[in-house]
Amino acid sequence: MSNTKTTLAIIAGVAIGALAGILFAPEKGSETRKKIASNTGDLAESLKNSFGDFVDNLKNVYADAGSKTEKLKDSAKAKMNSLKNEVRTAENPFS
Repeated sequence: MSNTKTTLAIIAGVAIGALAGILFAPEKGSETRKKIASNTGDLAESLKNSFGDFVDNLKNVYADAGSKTEKLKDSAKAKMNSLKNEVRTAENPFS
């Protein structure tokens, strides 16, 4: 998760820097608007890709948690069955 936040922060910083550079550049307004529109499209695409990566990572974490939970449940069942057998054997040592 930390890598995703860092990536989004870097992308946002680059976008803000690029827009500030364009706004302070000595060009005609129409040229500046064209550059802003172009950079906004690039930023939107980059954010879309980053969000897609974030969702994919979240799905992997969720799937991983489900798998670990299932393994833990199976381990707990096996241990409980083992303890039940030990108790039965202790209650009736001649069986």
